[in-house]
Amino acid sequence: MAFNRLHKSGIAATMAVSLIGSAEGLRQNAYPDPATRGEPWTICYGHTGHVTPGEHKSLAECKRLLLADLNTFDNAIEKCIHVPMTDGQEVAFLSLAYNIGSGGFCKSSIARDMNAGNTKQACNDLLKFNRAAGIVFPGLTRRREKERELCLE
Repeated sequence: MAFNRLHKSGIAATMAVSLIGSAEGLRQNAYPDPATRGEPWTICYGHTGHVTPGEHKSLAECKRLLLADLNTFDNAIEKCIHVPMTDGQEVAFLSLAYNIGSGGFCKSSIARDMNAGNTKQACNDLLKFNRAAGIVFPGLTRRREKERELCLE
């Protein structure tokens, strides 16, 4: 079995859990998307797969979901970024992909710039993704600033 970069780097895994876990926050009861006030329903640390209104998860279940989701999104990043990345870049891109979806990430200017060797531009492009449903969210702006800082280290 081939391990993705997150499995190979304990530092990157720890950074990802810390950044994404704190940015998403823990909510053990299902809640509607803040931007749409409906779907996708979310639970735990921003998990959106097969979540139904009224659902509840234990802390242990939430931790397992976060680790599984991080693995899934990291695998997707590795399929669309074809150049070496630092741990900080990997975690920054993983955080964005976790938030906007792997398809959105892989089609983004960030992926194109990174693959073209324009690392600084790819990192700066993170700041563009601070909206949900067309509305600027201060929490997303702060998250993108942290991601950019990690990316540029």
